[in-house]
Amino acid sequence: MDNDSLVIDDEIIDDNSETLETPKDNYLNHNINLKNLDNSLDNIENSNSNNISDDEDEVIDIIDDNSKFNDNDEIIENNENNENNSNVENTENNEDNNTIENNEDNVNSNNNENNNYNEDNEYTKIDEKKVTYNLDNNNNNVEESWNILNQYGENFSTKEYVTNPAIGRDDEIKQLIVTLLTPEKSAILVGKPGIGKTAIVEGLGYRIKKDEVPNALKGYTIFKLNTASLTGVIPETNELRIQYIVDHIKNLDKIMIFIDEIHTLIGNGENTLDFANIIKPLIDRGTIKVIGATTSDEYNRYVLRDKAFVRRFQRIDVSEPTREMVIQIMMGTYPKFEKKMGLKLKYTDFIKENIMAFITDATTEYKRVYETSIRYPDIALTILQQAFSYASFDNRQEVTIRDIRKAIQTTKLIYPDVIKKELEKFNVTFKDVYLMETKQILKDEV
Repeated sequence: MDNDSLVIDDEIIDDNSETLETPKDNYLNHNINLKNLDNSLDNIENSNSNNISDDEDEVIDIIDDNSKFNDNDEIIENNENNENNSNVENTENNEDNNTIENNEDNVNSNNNENNNYNEDNEYTKIDEKKVTYNLDNNNNNVEESWNILNQYGENFSTKEYVTNPAIGRDDEIKQLIVTLLTPEKSAILVGKPGIGKTAIVEGLGYRIKKDEVPNALKGYTIFKLNTASLTGVIPETNELRIQYIVDHIKNLDKIMIFIDEIHTLIGNGENTLDFANIIKPLIDRGTIKVIGATTSDEYNRYVLRDKAFVRRFQRIDVSEPTREMVIQIMMGTYPKFEKKMGLKLKYTDFIKENIMAFITDATTEYKRVYETSIRYPDIALTILQQAFSYASFDNRQEVTIRDIRKAIQTTKLIYPDVIKKELEKFNVTFKDVYLMETKQILKDEV
């Protein structure tokens, strides 16, 4: 046998030794390789011993090592059938597995398609329960927050208005709207007592209800919160009541909070309530606005000291209305008194306007009691409302000239000597109406 044959045998043996390294992986292949080894042995024995090289010695050594495996030939042959059966079963299982894997791939691909669809629509079946739960929680939180606001305040946007509550205040309402449209800004109305700062906010609520505001303010709700309800703590939790309310307001959108006498919520240096920082998250959101109202004296005394407050609140000065404006306001307001008290103001519009003008003239600046500090139009409206109260006290359905005279005579808002002079003027001004009223009374008595 020549060296080429040995090389070929060498390659065969090497291949078999690689196979023998993992006999447990495939018994059938090892069996075939062992037969090839037997053939190789026959060839080596027939060759001349002189021609045996060192390489052949290595081959023989490998054969001797491999011959140890021959003792297991019978076991391998006995297991051959089992292996073949196992291979068949494995093949079938593999086919089933392939089918399952294909099905899983199809499911996965369908899931991927569904996920792609769901991502486009921002909705997934997996998150459906979570989304529903979150929506329910959000709805519960919003409903609870509305209930809290209704408990502590008054809704100006759903309030029933008989007439425009802010007659003659178009300029102030325009300034208020412009301020509220400015990002991260809220408004504070500053003016003397009784000049109609609250009425201006009611006028804005009236316009929102009638959809007569810019698009950016449509859909907003105005809530008036009483300062008395904002101060103090909640007994059950010892939490600041204002913080409690603010936390609930955070759950709402498109809402305006109106706080009259807002200066009472600003600290005086001893027991400071950092109101500006408490409401800062509301203002920064942009969808929540705060409207405050205070007098000029309190603004200078308390508000100006709080720089953070001043930065976030745009001041809107509200001036006292003129005589003509007061008459116009009274003519537009008395129907509200009529509906609220179930009474009617007697006489024609001409006489009614003369009555409003007389009350306005009788309550000018130097005729008012200084300590009351009430200005137009509140002082005039108070006397008019008192006349309605006298008619209601007598169980009458109409307010007459006598009720107006009695309201002027008994008021504590103007000086007594002024009242005496004004009553003399009243008798002259409404002499005809008064006589007509007296005749009617006598006729009714007869």
